[in-house]
Amino acid sequence: MTDTDLLIETMDGRVRRRNDRRVMFRMVLGAAAVGGAAFAFSSPAAAQSVTDADVLNFALNLEYLEANFYSYAAFGTPIDASLTAGTGTQGAATGGRKATFTDPVVAQYAKEIANDEIAHVKFLRTALASAAVAQPRIDVGIDPNGAFSNAARAAGLIGPTSAAMPTFFDPYADDVSFLLGAFIFEDVGVTAYKGAAPLITNKTFLEAAAGILAVEAYHASIVRTVLYAKGVDTRNAATKISDARDSLDGSTDVDQGLGDATNSNIVPLDSNGIAYSRTTGQVLNIVYLTKAAVSAGGFFPAGLNGTIKTSTAQS
Repeated sequence: MTDTDLLIETMDGRVRRRNDRRVMFRMVLGAAAVGGAAFAFSSPAAAQSVTDADVLNFALNLEYLEANFYSYAAFGTPIDASLTAGTGTQGAATGGRKATFTDPVVAQYAKEIANDEIAHVKFLRTALASAAVAQPRIDVGIDPNGAFSNAARAAGLIGPTSAAMPTFFDPYADDVSFLLGAFIFEDVGVTAYKGAAPLITNKTFLEAAAGILAVEAYHASIVRTVLYAKGVDTRNAATKISDARDSLDGSTDVDQGLGDATNSNIVPLDSNGIAYSRTTGQVLNIVYLTKAAVSAGGFFPAGLNGTIKTSTAQS
């Protein structure tokens, strides 16, 4: 499948403005004291007791990834350097560029979501204060052996580096390529925050996590809606990405494609109409692009900063 097979004609609606949410985050995260209380953050293999700061820093690492991808796509630059310092080894987000948009509404969407994700980085860093981890090294480039290309290759969207078909995936090439790149992240963000919700006993942090979860769900739904509307080739590409994610995070089927021509599947839910969850280890399986228990890889070539940084060994 080539980029020319994936064309976007329209976008239905836009995500509502987030001003009220941002005010809520300023109050919630500003008031929350990071440190003291600890709670269980489970994985299939074992339960790990971590502090509030550990969990917020895990989220911050993921927000660094999303914020840089969208910032490159919308503005042509990574996030501001003032938002990248902290504890641990500081690294750059490299390889991105401004996306080539043909639909001005898609460009507006990219700008809005970029500002949302940058706001998440700012809020989490404010909550963590001196405990905030530095931005780790992040790969958002288009190299044939880079994270985006390896993710697309695992999904069958591109060939091996020696193949005649395209050998790299460029999420900045056009509107649909950008949306497919966004699709890689957004569903994972929803399941990550959903997975953390039952483990948080501090109501202040629970409210903050619920607020971020709602935003990630808005992002995921608009991306899924637009991709579904673009026809069978685009739906198939997104479904292949979904299948690739599902192959990395264990034997359970917690990922879903977009449906078919007669039945859309915009919101991936269980039989009770409830969104799925992922553990930290499962989330790292996906962003590291591996089924193994490792501490680096994929979009984070040198790993995450902080205490939560190892993926789960999957069968």
